[in-house]
Amino acid sequence: MSRPQEPHRPFFHFGNPFRMISPKSSQLSPRLLSLLNAFEATLSERLLKLVPKDKDNILSLSWMKLAMESLSEIHCDIKKLITELELPVTGWDEKWIDVYLDISVKLLDISIAFTSELTRLNQGHLLLQCVLYKLESNSPEQFMQACSTLGSWRQHSGSKNPRVEACRPILDNLVESLNLPKVKNSAKGKVLMRAMYGAKVVTIYICSVYAAAFSELRNIFSCGKFTVLRELDAIDACIKKLYPLLHDGLGTIEEESFKNSVSDLRMKAEKLSQGLDNLSKVVDGFFKIVLTGRDALLCNLRAGGDVPNSMLGRNVEGQVVR
Repeated sequence: MSRPQEPHRPFFHFGNPFRMISPKSSQLSPRLLSLLNAFEATLSERLLKLVPKDKDNILSLSWMKLAMESLSEIHCDIKKLITELELPVTGWDEKWIDVYLDISVKLLDISIAFTSELTRLNQGHLLLQCVLYKLESNSPEQFMQACSTLGSWRQHSGSKNPRVEACRPILDNLVESLNLPKVKNSAKGKVLMRAMYGAKVVTIYICSVYAAAFSELRNIFSCGKFTVLRELDAIDACIKKLYPLLHDGLGTIEEESFKNSVSDLRMKAEKLSQGLDNLSKVVDGFFKIVLTGRDALLCNLRAGGDVPNSMLGRNVEGQVVR
């Protein structure tokens, strides 16, 4: 009997977060306005690239890779904007520092959780390799063992990952804190905070898609359906073709169909493994971008003796990040 799935939750309960941004200040100089417009235009272009070309790209590993690459580029755009604003960290308001460091420490935790899930899913490839070895052995005994191993793969792939489950409250907190700190007497600060708001909105959206895809996997496996990650869905389709052949035995007619199904399973298993490897690399790259940006900020603050006491000793997965 299938379990009822959790109701759909919108990423932003208050609607379109970009509508909360007030019109650009008329006090901005032409140069600052140009920098802000350029950043927002680039941000818009990166978002448009994430619109799936067709339904087959929705929540595929290739789409998730593209989304994480875009997110990494957006965070690099923020670093570039800070340089172009000629706004030294030592001149930042403490509220701006709090915003940047609070977001970064949460993103490091989220990145670690996603990496752990990708590693766990990739470990399932070993089980699929074992299945394929048994299916290609032409031994009836091995065929029955393959059925058991396929069951182990399903159980492994659908098991709960506490780290991913812990992402939801982190993302909820980021949504609740989604506001623009009031900036007084600093036109450059207003530009920076507006840009960081846009980057934060996109970050929450993409990370929420990841968390939903990974956590919903468990619910969908338990219901007997695969409808989230396309590559997993394709493997399940192959398995459904193989199960009756393995249980009923192979006749002369079914033998060719069996060989084709095994070959198809091998091809799709390799595609899944490659996709997970590629996605792991870009998630790791995003982690490094966030970490180096955080380290650079803190190093500059230490040089000026302006590290906020509230930011000392903040933890990422039990480790002190300073």
